[in-house]
Amino acid sequence: MKTPALSCAWPVRRLERGRKVARVTDMLAVEEPLELRVRGRAVAVVMRTPGHDAELAAGFLLTEGVVRSADDIYDIMQCRTPGTVAEEGNVIEVVLPKSLKVDFGSLTRHVFSATSCGLCGKATIESVRQHFAPVRGALRVSPAVLRALPEKLATEQPTFQTTGGLHAAGLFDLDGKLLVAREDVGRHNAVDKVLGHALRAGWLPLHRHILMVSGRVSFEVMQKALAARVPVVAGVSAPTSLAAEFARANGQTLVGFLRADRLNVYAGRLKAE
Repeated sequence: MKTPALSCAWPVRRLERGRKVARVTDMLAVEEPLELRVRGRAVAVVMRTPGHDAELAAGFLLTEGVVRSADDIYDIMQCRTPGTVAEEGNVIEVVLPKSLKVDFGSLTRHVFSATSCGLCGKATIESVRQHFAPVRGALRVSPAVLRALPEKLATEQPTFQTTGGLHAAGLFDLDGKLLVAREDVGRHNAVDKVLGHALRAGWLPLHRHILMVSGRVSFEVMQKALAARVPVVAGVSAPTSLAAEFARANGQTLVGFLRADRLNVYAGRLKAE
């Protein structure tokens, strides 16, 4: 299968004060639907940036509590469906062991998930709060390590540099080494891709890792991190109130407004505080 395009050229009329209208070409981030199937059943339609779809599927099933390790997934196959919107490979089938029980009623995105929402389709408040055990142990990270992360993640965002239209997530070790980074139009998709990569690589549990996102830190990001046992989550923007409450309740460290010269700690503690 050919490598998917992450951006595309689009004609634009640029208006600037005191100047004539200019006709230029702008680069847009590609957004396409991906239908996720488990045992032949569609469980979600996710609006995402094409690429690393198998990781996205694996991360989605991990953070939904369907799978726990790489051994829970036999295969992930990209499907073609001629004559439909998915004919270019926008359908993916996850093959699970027959012994693995799947509660299809608990899956949260049966119909549709927009790029801005990883919780769309939740039927009840209780279903929003997935049941993952709190993080055990007070892991503390150096502030100096955290302050170096934004620049490292930025170097792995080539499509954002071209379009300005993608989020990113990165997984780091406790020394600040970037292990994997992914871009996507949906911040929750970028997180799923990173965690899906870790799942398939056999890295779980990620109890000595740091997850960083390029935007705000929401409740869904914290929940996804907890599913993979990530104890430290950081973002370049603000967290939501529910994200902070969730982090505190589950023993996670939450850092926001992360910059090279400053950061805010909303839950947990860092070294030398």
